[in-house]
Amino acid sequence: MAHLTVGKLAKAADINIETVRYYERVGILPSPQRLDSGYRVYGEQAIQRLRFVTRAKSLGFSLEEIKELLALYTRPSTDCEVICERARLKCTDIEKRIADLKRIHKQLKKLEKNCPGGDKKLDECTITQCLNAGDCRQC
Repeated sequence: MAHLTVGKLAKAADINIETVRYYERVGILPSPQRLDSGYRVYGEQAIQRLRFVTRAKSLGFSLEEIKELLALYTRPSTDCEVICERARLKCTDIEKRIADLKRIHKQLKKLEKNCPGGDKKLDECTITQCLNAGDCRQC
């Protein structure tokens, strides 16, 4: 078993040292062994775990969701369908966010188009009028 310091682990997983420490504090990475000197030492499993986390983050999973995935992954009774369901839920969430972003983009484009621009005073600006309105969807 390799004994990696936090710096070597971070380099092997291609992440920041502070990220390793943070993941340890929030329970994503188990507390490592410590040498008599107090240095943390990690094994190869820590690299694999951090790569799992990095890949899951790149797919849009939150740290709480990643904790759940890791708990499922390390439970021997978990089957593939359980993980697949989590991926389906994430896809649904992403589709909702995309729809929201498209709606927001459409509103902003409309505001931009209707903005008089130039040297108009801010009280004549349709964008600031909308932002000051109770309901921006009306703009």
